[in-house]
Amino acid sequence: MFAASGGTLYGDPPVKDLPLRESQPHRPLSPYGVSKKAVLDYLVAYRELHSLEFAALALANVYGPRQNPHGEAGVVAIFADRLLTGTPITIFGTGEQTRDFVYVDDVVDAFVRAATRGGGLVCNIGTGRETSVNDLYRSMAAVVGSEANPDYAPGRAGELDRNVLDVERAGIQLGWRPWTELGDGVRAVIDSVRTKPA
Repeated sequence: MFAASGGTLYGDPPVKDLPLRESQPHRPLSPYGVSKKAVLDYLVAYRELHSLEFAALALANVYGPRQNPHGEAGVVAIFADRLLTGTPITIFGTGEQTRDFVYVDDVVDAFVRAATRGGGLVCNIGTGRETSVNDLYRSMAAVVGSEANPDYAPGRAGELDRNVLDVERAGIQLGWRPWTELGDGVRAVIDSVRTKPA
């Protein structure tokens, strides 16, 4: 089993190609994405050379309770922590860049289903829905009851404008589909941060 990255594996394809299917060429634009592609290439080679079966799940932006809001954490955890502590929030770029946010429980279910299915299977695991960073911030601020506005900073090099994954193959091959709505998942993250011991 390999946790690939649907958020970086496909690079920055034309908008007409969204949502991204597994047949999309792998053209990562970041060192992280390149490393994920390299592992996939090794898995394909080892399957051919040594009959090592694998399944790879190309994950969208995974979020959930207990995610560390420091360092390279996901934006949901960062927003929750900062909204609840009253710490200023910086959004890089316009905030109109989109992501496909998938809840951790849904991802675990996909891994369990894929564990018995090899055959070089690569499946996107996301929701098939785009959410802008601005919309995410507004919805989380509303849950917390904050009226603070975020600060904006220049976009970061290599950051994609839009990303959303087609999850039809996972439905067909794994019998999987996401079930957690973003609003419910975000509330679970906020509740987790609220109740975390100091």
